[in-house]
Amino acid sequence: MIGHCDCNNFFVSCERTFRPDLNGKPVVVLSNNDGCIVARSNEAKALGIKMGTPLYQVRNLIERENVTVFSSNYRLYGDMSNRVMTTLREAVPNIEIYSIDEAFLNLDGIAENELHERGLALAKTIRKNTGIPVSIGIAPTKTLAKIAGKLCKKYPALKGCCYMHRPEDIEKVLKKFPIEDVWGIGRRHFAKIKMWNVKTAWDFTKLPAEFVQKQLTITGLRTYKELKCEACIKMEHETVEKQSICVSRSFAKEMYDINELRSAVTTFAATLSEKLRRQKSCAWQLSVFIYTNRHKENEPQDYNIHTYRFGVATNSTIEICQMATHLLKKMYKPGYGYKKAGVIATDLTPENATQGSLFDTIDRERHKRLMNAIDTINRTQGNNTVAIASQAEITTFSNRNHTSPHYTTDWNEIIEVKV
Repeated sequence: MIGHCDCNNFFVSCERTFRPDLNGKPVVVLSNNDGCIVARSNEAKALGIKMGTPLYQVRNLIERENVTVFSSNYRLYGDMSNRVMTTLREAVPNIEIYSIDEAFLNLDGIAENELHERGLALAKTIRKNTGIPVSIGIAPTKTLAKIAGKLCKKYPALKGCCYMHRPEDIEKVLKKFPIEDVWGIGRRHFAKIKMWNVKTAWDFTKLPAEFVQKQLTITGLRTYKELKCEACIKMEHETVEKQSICVSRSFAKEMYDINELRSAVTTFAATLSEKLRRQKSCAWQLSVFIYTNRHKENEPQDYNIHTYRFGVATNSTIEICQMATHLLKKMYKPGYGYKKAGVIATDLTPENATQGSLFDTIDRERHKRLMNAIDTINRTQGNNTVAIASQAEITTFSNRNHTSPHYTTDWNEIIEVKV
């Protein structure tokens, strides 16, 4: 059996963990620069607030209904996610982290007559350990486990766990489950499927397997087989290293000054370097891009990207920041208002398998010791305790007018308890 654990309204739940007075009240979380709504409580959904809606379009509704608004606090959400995943790891043989708020659970070795009680107990433990409500679906395949998890969210009476294993129960569920909501049925597949008069997951399973493979390739066939209780999407027990890493951001307002733009790009480059070291990779190639606001057609437009290939693959913050600044200076045009910038590392290689060069002028062992020291300090004392001089805080070039404290990652903002 496979389990699927999904945190309910995750970003909102993270905020409510430290603001229990908001339980039962409408809450929304905004995207970068406080632009669009990216998370909603059930109460906010009931008011008709849609995912992805720009804040300005529903501002009157939010004020009228007294909806609480938060800027995205990804440092807090990331830490809360780690706490949830740690609880899962302690409870089951293996997990596969699927996203910041989702994980698949390998339930091999657990007796089938114990699975439902184990799922209920796990949901209760996660709530106790982290304050985050979760929905756990248990079924013979990953795809069916996802469906069971969605049922769990829909019906609170299930108390956090839906165990869907009997053929008659699976058939009953699939006959009512919309095909467009099935995991693995993307927009491209759904555009074809809806022409076949297929409305439910059950309708889909009644199609000939050969027809499904011909029309939807092997990916669609896997989903088809999973719905028929044939497990063919395996658990991934190891974290797959990224083949490229991008750090970018849209700015709250256009940047005309190269010094401001350089601070932003340097900050992105430093974050990129840290991510490389975290997955023990080095990059052979670095790209920097900047572009203006395409919606302001009356202003001069520019989109530019420059790329550099290092003589030796690197993950040094110093080296990457220096090159990012150099590439930016080559692209920057005075008088242009730049709305977004970013850095991309490509052609990644394992840190312990990087090929050196006879003509290398950098003391890489010294750089490595320095980066390890910086990472250790920042990990134990707080993000950006030690940083490149030209770096800027993210908040200096983005709108974050409703940010909650970093309760779990900053000693200065730790929650206060009054007795």
